[in-house]
Formats: sequence, structure tokens, C-alpha cells
Amino acid sequence: MTDDLAARTAAFIATHVLPIEDRHDGDIEAAGGDELRVRLQDGARAAGVFAPQAPVDCGGLGLGMVARATVFEEAGYSLFGPLATGIAAPDEGNIHLLDAVATERQRAQYLQPLARGEVRSAFAMTEPAPGAGSDPAALSTRANKVDGGWIINGRKWFITGADGAAFFITMARSSGEPGQAGGATMFLMPVHAEGLEVVRHVGTVDKSMIGGHCEVTFTDVFVPDADVLGGVDEGFRYAQVRLGPARMTHVMRWTGAARRAHEVAVRHVAGREAFGARLADQGMIQQMIADNEIDLAATRALLTVACEELDQGGRASASTSIAKTFAAEALHRVADRATQMCGGLGVSTELPVARIARELRPFRIYDGPSEVHRWSLAKRAIRRIAGDPQ
Repeated sequence: MTDDLAARTAAFIATHVLPIEDRHDGDIEAAGGDELRVRLQDGARAAGVFAPQAPVDCGGLGLGMVARATVFEEAGYSLFGPLATGIAAPDEGNIHLLDAVATERQRAQYLQPLARGEVRSAFAMTEPAPGAGSDPAALSTRANKVDGGWIINGRKWFITGADGAAFFITMARSSGEPGQAGGATMFLMPVHAEGLEVVRHVGTVDKSMIGGHCEVTFTDVFVPDADVLGGVDEGFRYAQVRLGPARMTHVMRWTGAARRAHEVAVRHVAGREAFGARLADQGMIQQMIADNEIDLAATRALLTVACEELDQGGRASASTSIAKTFAAEALHRVADRATQMCGGLGVSTELPVARIARELRPFRIYDGPSEVHRWSLAKRAIRRIAGDPQ
């Protein structure tokens, strides 16, 4: 079933999505924003390729992590493909989180409309300094208990998809002080909640993420107890339910985009002559092609290891960090080599290579910068090998 779904997804992307992306140089707002999203998702439903990861009771196919990989890669072949097929961040990660944690009422009110593509969502955790960023324990947005619920105050930014989202999953500190472990709670907030304001778009290099990356403020926002997601003070634990799988689905999608850049470059050098021979016959070009093949294959292999652990119910903290860090850098190398192979065309809008490189670069930062993952992996290795309790 997965192979057939991947093939049908590839056909849908090639026919219905790539031409739109190419026409608008990967700029989702210029291409039509939410109006385009609705139209593309209707087409994906008709083709039977919409929301393959969503739970079956919400109309999805319920694919596990390993089964998703090839399907998500085919969708990611276009920068607009994940949005079209209902697997784009942050909605895909929020669907996974809600499926694992939400109450029955929360599933009906939030998960089902999201999984069906009727609405979009946002995940609000990152804050301006000195708040939560690479160090989640710095969380400073405050949740104070009141009769019947909570009052939330704080400021977030780089909140992907915030403009146009129907609801937010917001991380706020319900106990302790910034810098202390624990004490975070997740809250579900409809966008019309009084005191919630999407202030502005933070300008970034990428253009394919619908709803932008926004600054959001919370001023005395009341959240009823029924909209606490999971347990009070358990937010960091539930964040791990979301973050590990979400990192891997990012890898899946970006592998598709990097593969497209590579294939475009290989076709270019196979047809371009210089210095009396095809570029594809030059040793330096062949080395770049081979290195791209190696980076793509190694990315898929590390991804499979992490996804198998996740499917078996493990936290996969180390394996997802390894796969995410390697992939973010390897796929960037693939796009960069593709740019170099295409020469002037590689930095133009004549080919998709430049925009793929542009969109890929932030992946080395979001979902944990490479340096933070390396720090975490090193600490684990020291504990495991040297027996250091620190």
C-alpha cells in the first residue's frame, strides 16, 4: 500500500503542485496563500493522497513513522507539496500531539477539523531572549491559576503558521521560574481568545511556509481548565511526544526537496558541454554527484533507524537527534552542490535549485540547532561511556 500511495503522491505533486510552485518561485503567499491551500487539498483528497499520517477516525490513513517516509519524501519534492497533502509543519506535528494527548472533547473540537484540513494551527513555544529558544527551560510566558481556568501572559515569536491559524497550542510556565526544569503546561487557545494577538510577521529567508513566522502576544488570556492539553506541569514531557516525530517528518519532507535539486542538477550537467566534454564527464562534477547520492542515502538510513525506534514506542531521543543533525547539514550540502553544478542558473529563478537551498537553510536551526543536538549527544555519550552522572 505504501509504495502505491507514494507513487500516487508523486504523480499528484508533478501534475498539480510543481507547476504552481515554479510559477511563483516557492512563495506561498504570492501563489495564493490559504485560498491555494484549500484548492490543492481538495485535489489531494480527490486523488486519495491527503493526510496519510492522520488517525483513521479523523479520515486519515494512520501511517506509522517508517511507512510515512517515502510518502512524505514524494510530497516534499515540491515546496508546496506538504501543504497540499496535509502533512506540513506545524499542523502535522500538532495532529500527532493531539492524537496522543487530547481528551475526547479536545479531539472533536481541535484535532478532527485540523486533520480534515478545515483549519490550520500553530505551536507557540519560542520566545525572544531571555525566554525559551534553544533552551526550553528558559520558558517565561506565565500561566496563573484562577477559578475555572488559567490566565496567560507572555510573548512568543517565530511562531510558524500563526497568521491565519484557527488555534494555538501554547507552552506557558505554570510553576517554577525561568531556568528551572519542569513547570510547563500546554494550553489550547482559539485564535479569537481575548488578549491573543498576532502582532507581526518576522521576516525570514524562507517563503514556502503558510502563515509566516510571527510574533504573538498573550495579555490576560483566559483558558478554561477543559483546554489544558495533557497534565498540568507536564508540558515539557508532552513536547517530546511531538518534537521527536516532527523532526523526522521534517527530514522526510526536506529529503524530497533536496532530491529534486540534485536531479535538476544532474540533468543539467548531463546536457551541458564545456571544455570539450559534458560537465557530467568531469571528475569534479562526478564527485559532487556521488557525494550527493551518499548524503541522500545516509539521510534515509539514519531516518529509518529513528523511525523504527519511534514505531516501537521508544523516545528515540538520541536517534532522532542524530538523524536530524546529519540530515539538516547533509541536505543543505546536497542543495549547495546542486547550486554549484548549475553555475549561474543555480542562483537564478530559472531553476528551482536556488529556492530549495534558500528554504533548506533554516532547518539547521529550527527543531533544535545542530550545535544543541551535538551538545545533547555528547552528554549522553559521556554518561554512557565514562559513567559521568553529570
